[in-house]
Amino acid sequence: MTALTLSTAGAATLRADAVVVGVAKGAKGPVVAPGAEAVDTAFDGTLATVLDTLGASGAEGEAIKLPSPAGLKAPVVLAVGLGAAPKDGVYGAEALRRAAGTAARALTGAKKAAFALPIASPADAEAIAEGALLGAYAFTAYQGGDGKGGGKTPLAEVALLGAKPRDKAYKAAAERALVLAEEINRSRDLINTPPNDLTPEAFAAVASAAGKEVGVKVQILDEKALVKGGFGGILGVGQGSVNPPRLVKLVYTHSKDAKHLALVGKGITYDSGGISLKPAGHNETMKCDMSGAAAVFAAVVAAARLGLPVNVTGWLALAENMPSGSATRPGDVLRMYSGKTVEVLNTDAEGRLVLADALWKASEENPDAIVDVATLTGAMVLALGNRTFGVMANDDDFRTAVHETAAEVGEQSWPMPLPAELRKGMDSPTADIANMGERMGGGLVAGLFLQEFVGEGITWAHLDIAGPAFHEGAPYGYTPKGGTGSSVRTLVRLAEKLGEGDLG
Repeated sequence: MTALTLSTAGAATLRADAVVVGVAKGAKGPVVAPGAEAVDTAFDGTLATVLDTLGASGAEGEAIKLPSPAGLKAPVVLAVGLGAAPKDGVYGAEALRRAAGTAARALTGAKKAAFALPIASPADAEAIAEGALLGAYAFTAYQGGDGKGGGKTPLAEVALLGAKPRDKAYKAAAERALVLAEEINRSRDLINTPPNDLTPEAFAAVASAAGKEVGVKVQILDEKALVKGGFGGILGVGQGSVNPPRLVKLVYTHSKDAKHLALVGKGITYDSGGISLKPAGHNETMKCDMSGAAAVFAAVVAAARLGLPVNVTGWLALAENMPSGSATRPGDVLRMYSGKTVEVLNTDAEGRLVLADALWKASEENPDAIVDVATLTGAMVLALGNRTFGVMANDDDFRTAVHETAAEVGEQSWPMPLPAELRKGMDSPTADIANMGERMGGGLVAGLFLQEFVGEGITWAHLDIAGPAFHEGAPYGYTPKGGTGSSVRTLVRLAEKLGEGDLG
């Protein structure tokens, strides 16, 4: 993991492989952002002119390297785009986060970089540190042939300039950024791990080890315990695989009287579609179908490390969905943990089955709120694209709060409805409900199915992260190719706000 330091040195005097400065889009060309004054002075006040000559505009995603002039200890200046220059001079947290991530990616292989981006508050320092640490991520565990990884190593150290290292607020901001980045990157590692190594049992073992590290209690229900408990949804999805399912409970307790947030994550470690096999071209990335469970795992561990004033319980519903002679068939009926029966019309609609059992189990503890996270439907990707997750809820105010919280931490989301008329499409002549309904609005149908398994009177939200959970294109900002850690920041901030009484 990339190291983070808060430095009292100036941009001109710190010894590093590169110094990072911000450039914004101005009305008449690129504008050098605050924090880079010493660097601009070393260029005799012509840094913006030089960048303009080289074709820089200050647009988001730009990264231009320049040889340093005399007067700078670092041999390279890296100018990164911040987007449009704000009229009030205040740069948004997400603009800073993305610019820092772009810089970190551009400096792969470097030992140390000084970040002289605009910092006007601890929140700015946190955004820059978070972006840089997330941008420096790389998954190389299976490269090189020697088990030690291959390729260039990520940027080794981020030195944050202008962050007042002796100020408690700045130190706390840096610590929060470090914890969040470490846990998001741990979730990325899990998502990127090949499914032959990350089975339900292996994922449970990772959770158990992490729990011991941070003081989170971990309970693992194996296949025998699941049978005894009547978890028909999880068992039904996992029964076609030689790798049996697991239900993992993680408990972070702040105090007896604290508010209680329950998080439920879909953890399909590989999704072939089961008997309803996915078509060619849709299987290759299905190791990512446990991204919801990875997000919940990371959020609980982060909450514990940060000592948030709230009790958080995480439920990881882990199974491998495979076709075999023992697999659930279309037409089978499963008796869920809640006692309801479900007719399985499509075995590739398996995520809602494992979540249903975990949601009902979480409801038994009567938490103040439940949030489930899942790469649940392709329909949500069609609706919102690859960078935005959908938010559904049984309470409009809570749905709004989740959406606003996501925006606050820099994650793209959109509130989605749960139209009552779509529920009828899941009526079954054989069972209490079918796991499929109308094709149109399929993401909303999935949300309506899940709502059936939330305890009465419990506030609940459902995040469908099928779009942003796994990025198949070129990296951008602080988002890498592969697993992204989508929704972790939203979940942690929700927990924090619930504990502070800011969710209403």
